[in-house]
Amino acid sequence: MTVGGLAAASAGLVSALRRSGIDVDVLLPDYSSATDGIIETIELDVPIWAGPAVVKVVDHPQAGRIHLVDAPGLARSDPYVQPNGQGWLDNTDRFMRYSAAIAAYVRLSQPDVLHLNDWHTATALADLDPAPPTVLSLHNLAYQGATGGDWLDLIGPRSRHYEWWGGTNPLSGAIALADRVIAVSPYHVSEITQAGQGFGLEEPLRARGNTLGGILNGIDTTVWNPEQDPHIAERFSAADLAGKQRCRQQVVDEFDLVDDNSLLAVAVTRLTDQKGIDLVLPLIELLDEIPLRLAVLGSGDRMLSQKLSAAAERSDRFAFIDGYDEALAHRLIAGGDLFLMPSRFEPCGLTQMQAMRYGTIPIVTAVGGLVDTVPDLDAHPRTGRGIVMSDISSTALVSAVHRVVRRCAGRKIDTLRKRVMSIDWSWDDPASEYIKIYRDISN
Repeated sequence: MTVGGLAAASAGLVSALRRSGIDVDVLLPDYSSATDGIIETIELDVPIWAGPAVVKVVDHPQAGRIHLVDAPGLARSDPYVQPNGQGWLDNTDRFMRYSAAIAAYVRLSQPDVLHLNDWHTATALADLDPAPPTVLSLHNLAYQGATGGDWLDLIGPRSRHYEWWGGTNPLSGAIALADRVIAVSPYHVSEITQAGQGFGLEEPLRARGNTLGGILNGIDTTVWNPEQDPHIAERFSAADLAGKQRCRQQVVDEFDLVDDNSLLAVAVTRLTDQKGIDLVLPLIELLDEIPLRLAVLGSGDRMLSQKLSAAAERSDRFAFIDGYDEALAHRLIAGGDLFLMPSRFEPCGLTQMQAMRYGTIPIVTAVGGLVDTVPDLDAHPRTGRGIVMSDISSTALVSAVHRVVRRCAGRKIDTLRKRVMSIDWSWDDPASEYIKIYRDISN
């Protein structure tokens, strides 16, 4: 199981790198205290505050060979949050220990390149002096791991780079020390260097100059493949879309939506402010008028979940499923005509690419990777892939839905489906760009 876009992106990149002949050691926190299938156990020389720590080498049936870091506090039922939805109170301690373990493993293994992801791994560079050539990928700047200044005395000889307004900021330090800093989409680079859009890190990011870049994530096109998907009612392709209609009917029947010829919109998302699903609430009241049917799968904010549940009880054109289920996500994306993604910010986004892989037309905001992946149909009639909202509001979402319903009338939607299904969203091209960077910084 993976949790969130960071896990999916990392898994996809590693798989593509290995297919390209790159020898990759994957270090992951041992959240489950694994005891089965261990090939080797490696003791790590970490500071007293961070240990004891070991690496368990495991041959995973899907992920291949991985290295699980076992250190105090890492094992949890969920990597980041308690059952009540709040973050674990000791997340700082947990991931500081994890970063210290990464540094210890790097000293043992002497890799040609170290590739770090987000704040959870960032203080490894404080403890590596010298450090191998390093790439830092930024998946979500909203989370930086900022904490008290007392950590500066613990994390390593280069800790001064992590000092941030009297405290410790793992991400700011790694941004300063990595050889390359890579955001997960090209457009997002232009966003995070503008005042007010880099979550306070605009200046350190601008200071990187041409060593800051953007590489769009890919998706796993073997998992997200309508021609082979075991989760959907009927498989289909751009050449034969008949199965798409059966998939839509499956969703309509499963959630007891009104059975008419109107388009079906879907959303598969986290219920957070970032994802903008609160903007959908006014749309629900207008589904009869458009006409449109809508199904949302998501978990997170309890108040929003309650509002969506109440709206679903009042309407036979709207269904809400609280939680996350991988098979259900596949069924919804395969069955949808439209995919709603009204994000307030989106460094890359994966679900819009997954949706297009299944011929489901995205409605998005003009942020981050959504700009790179979804040209607007009205602005680009021959190359457009979806509808881009004019701003981030419920009014703009309703307007965008009206626009796409007009554009997708009759057989027009099949032409558009075939266009978006023909795009290569695999990790092959992004992996090639990363390999070029690895070679550049290690020569």
